[in-house]
Amino acid sequence: STCISFSRRLLKMEEFFPESFRLDLKDERNAFFKLCKEEQIWICKPSCSNQGRGIFLLKNLAALSTLQAKLCSAEEHLPHKRLPHKAPQARIVQRYIHRPLLLEGRKFDVRSYLLIACTAPYVLFFAHGYVRLTCLNYDAASDDLTVHLTNQYMQKKNSLYSQVKDETVWRMERFNSYVNEKFGETNGLPKDWVFTVFTKRMQQIMLQCFLAAKHKLNRKLGYFDLIGCDFLIDENFKIWLLEMNANPALHTDCEALRDVIPNIVSESL
Repeated sequence: STCISFSRRLLKMEEFFPESFRLDLKDERNAFFKLCKEEQIWICKPSCSNQGRGIFLLKNLAALSTLQAKLCSAEEHLPHKRLPHKAPQARIVQRYIHRPLLLEGRKFDVRSYLLIACTAPYVLFFAHGYVRLTCLNYDAASDDLTVHLTNQYMQKKNSLYSQVKDETVWRMERFNSYVNEKFGETNGLPKDWVFTVFTKRMQQIMLQCFLAAKHKLNRKLGYFDLIGCDFLIDENFKIWLLEMNANPALHTDCEALRDVIPNIVSESL
């Protein structure tokens, strides 16, 4: 693990976070539907969920219209404000990055870890995780969610998974060697870009997100949290934060995960 140090320059949201809107907030919802005039892909995700559950793509104006009608209908049928009722699950829509960098033709993202080791005072650590790849080659037009979502739970739904599961997770060293060999010279990247430029940017983004949210965290001696942070690299080598997960998967059902996860757990403890 590496202790995260502070970089003086704060990044702007658009430098690292795809444009996103909360659908449970009326102003943001209206702003989103006003913006969506042309054909573009958005990804719609529920908050407080995992394993890719409840995620779908909005790929055309018809899908957007259907979603808008559904949300309007749900709002109209809400009980009177003073009566107790269960609020609908918060969802966000996020601009889909349709030109991701590909590894052997497949989409991937990177799971890294932020350990809030102590909250009084705050002590933060960063740890490298692993690369998650899809079973199938990438096709932006595909309606198969396993082409678009890289998490293992989603990949298991693909019939090829049992044959290729050890190829759906790479250790960071393998990823670094691949980038050096395939992209280093042609894209003018410094040697070991993964362990230098990419790593520093992930740490910078994680720290900035922590600073934005720390006033909401419960502080007490003995409190800690391990957060899984998912990053995507586009074809221009721009680094995007997709999401941060308060309950990251720690299963070890393929070779690379058996190498990475036990170390993450023991180092955290």
